[in-house]
Amino acid sequence: MANMAAEDQQQEPTPAETRSTILMEVSNVMVRLYKEYFGRGPTQARTQWAGPDALVVFLEDTLTPAERGLVAMGEHQRLRDTRMFFQYATIREFCEPVEVITGRKVRSFLSGIDTEVDGLSTETFVLHPEGYEGASRIEGVPPRAAD
Repeated sequence: MANMAAEDQQQEPTPAETRSTILMEVSNVMVRLYKEYFGRGPTQARTQWAGPDALVVFLEDTLTPAERGLVAMGEHQRLRDTRMFFQYATIREFCEPVEVITGRKVRSFLSGIDTEVDGLSTETFVLHPEGYEGASRIEGVPPRAAD
């Protein structure tokens, strides 16, 4: 009887718990990636489902000291262009962990930054439906060269 009670207590997570865990894991990996690739992580990160097939990550206060200098000089467009260049140069690094965490392939990856609001950034991942067997967004993106 004791074994049955222990087995009953080890239940699978509910769908809501699984979805919450996914959100937390995606937020954590985005913070890590920002620190690794931009030299500084956001002060806050939160991820939300946007319907059944999309995740949006909100990252607060993402500007590096050099980027703050560009803002002070009024170089907002230059900063947006530079950030977008680096963001899209790391598509594989951003999409692969999302695919691992969600168990689904990324269909589209969109990135944005508002330089007028302390570098509020968003990373949006549109996912293929569960069970999709076709290509991922990262297909054809060359692997990053070893450091």
